[in-house]
Amino acid sequence: MKISILAAAAALMAGACSAQAANIEFWYGNTGVVEKAIQDQCAAFNAAQSEHRITCVGQGSYEVSMQKAIAAFRANKHPVLIQFFDAGTLDLMLSDAVVPVQDVLPEVKWDNYIAGARAYYETSGGKLFAQPYNSSTLLFYTNKTELQKAGITKTPATWEEIIEAARKLKASGHACPFTTDGDTWRVLEQFSARHGLPIASRHNGYDGLDAEYVFNTTFAAKHLQNLIDWRKEGLVKLNADTKAGNFTAAFNTGECAMMENSSGSYTASAKAFEGKYELSVGMAPMYEGYERHNTLVGGASIYIMRGHDKAEVEGAKAFLDFLRRPEQQMFLTAATGYVPVTNDVMDAIVKSGEANAPKYATAAVGIESMNQPRTPDTRGIRLGFYVQFRQVFMEETQKAFAGQETMQAALDNAKKRGDELLRRFEQTYKGVRMQ
Repeated sequence: MKISILAAAAALMAGACSAQAANIEFWYGNTGVVEKAIQDQCAAFNAAQSEHRITCVGQGSYEVSMQKAIAAFRANKHPVLIQFFDAGTLDLMLSDAVVPVQDVLPEVKWDNYIAGARAYYETSGGKLFAQPYNSSTLLFYTNKTELQKAGITKTPATWEEIIEAARKLKASGHACPFTTDGDTWRVLEQFSARHGLPIASRHNGYDGLDAEYVFNTTFAAKHLQNLIDWRKEGLVKLNADTKAGNFTAAFNTGECAMMENSSGSYTASAKAFEGKYELSVGMAPMYEGYERHNTLVGGASIYIMRGHDKAEVEGAKAFLDFLRRPEQQMFLTAATGYVPVTNDVMDAIVKSGEANAPKYATAAVGIESMNQPRTPDTRGIRLGFYVQFRQVFMEETQKAFAGQETMQAALDNAKKRGDELLRRFEQTYKGVRMQ
């Protein structure tokens, strides 16, 4: 009888342990130095505790990760945690494949997240759907060494100052004063947000699925035409114009002197410049006469996928708690240039005595940029099939850069094709309540 009781107790204990412990998967889309940092964090989590074990699986890109996760969900073979990028936010919210992180972890102080990091991933009512993770924003990079050679001692802060500096660089013999790839995120989304301009009606879709694109009627159209004019003048180069064939590589090798790029590219630029050039990084430039607003958060956040048992969800919660720790955010910032996402991390960086260290160069400026005054039009982008729209925008504007049509015609075409995507999305989710 005594043996039976002990056996039953052991069985109950084993059952209790198995109910708490779990082996879970986390899918992500990054490669290179960011993938290395993610894998290091996964290994650190497994080493820090023995209750749960996480396997982190790279999918090669955000787009591929998103497609595979939806397919896996339909086949009931999906991971517990999935990293999705900003453009897929509405598609995922309405997919019924994920549960809001704020519902699963109600005890977390979510208001500790910086406003710029959480606004993109929360519902219209303010509930956070995903935990911001590798967050970036747009910053302005200069090769100070090359600017000084051209007699430019003050880092440009406005587009007017950039073009004045670009003309001095060209006059001094510099072949590539400023470079960009014309990417939707850089030249439309981030430009519109910080200048307080809408991309679409209904506050970029936050107020309803019946939004329509309006970017072709805003000052963004003038900026894109300016890029064409400056390129003709020899002040701006696109990917194909550079020896490197890629704007980031062209800047990192010293071929080009200025660029706008993600904070997540800082580490690669700093490493490439080491011992050769002096690098500066600051907030993305404004046009004179416009009030500065917040830039949008880029990068990606982590979602909890629906349909897993209690033990797996507990494992997911433990991993998210681990990533939220200030020391883990500081590690990711130092390793990649991504921006911290909670308010307490900047205090931790200051207390570390390394606030001015190059490895944290993007932290303060990135947070400052995302925390500028916001309007209902700069909260984020809540538009369906937005991943496909980004491709449409690139296709049309590249025709304008190639001289096949005017920039205004390209933007009008992009608006027309974009609206068709929105109506298709609206029809797909007809009757579904907007988050």
